Amino acid sequence: MAISALSAPHFQNEEAAFEYAEARLWPNGPICPHCGNADTAKIGRLNGKTTRVGLRKCYECRKPFTVRIGAIFEDSHLALHLWLQIIHLMCASKKGIATRQIQRMLRCSMKTAWFLSHRIREAMGPGKGAPAPLGGNGRPVEADETYIGAVAGRKLGVNDTTRTGLVVKAAKGKRLTYVTVGRA
Repeated sequence: MAISALSAPHFQNEEAAFEYAEARLWPNGPICPHCGNADTAKIGRLNGKTTRVGLRKCYECRKPFTVRIGAIFEDSHLALHLWLQIIHLMCASKKGIATRQIQRMLRCSMKTAWFLSHRIREAMGPGKGAPAPLGGNGRPVEADETYIGAVAGRKLGVNDTTRTGLVVKAAKGKRLTYVTVGRA
């Protein structure tokens, strides 16, 4: 029987969504976004009847925080498991997902759906310090590969070690560059 990917616990339950996000964003334990403290002895989880889900307190700077602070989920009243659902759908769909579709799925306002989709798309874009495109902005790059060094008149096998791989890339208006890959 086929099981939907959206039936996973972190897509349905808020506590499971916080555990999932914390495991991904803090693999070595929680880090205070206010002071940068990573000492688990000085960070505690706050539990109580009226305490919101995932709330922690840094005992070094004495400020409360959750996994939402400093992430794309900050300043949003939308439940974290709904954020995770939409992120999954946007990443899994070939052509993205329309804001109107998000509005219908979450039964929320157009403003909420627009805010959500734009925040996710902004987070998916190239970050600060990302390498520039290979050929430059707006320039196409063409690449090809070949093997050089075969013996004349001899049929080549799959594990032939007499050839050297070569990858060539070219951008319009620039010199050809090549990289030697190694023996084939």
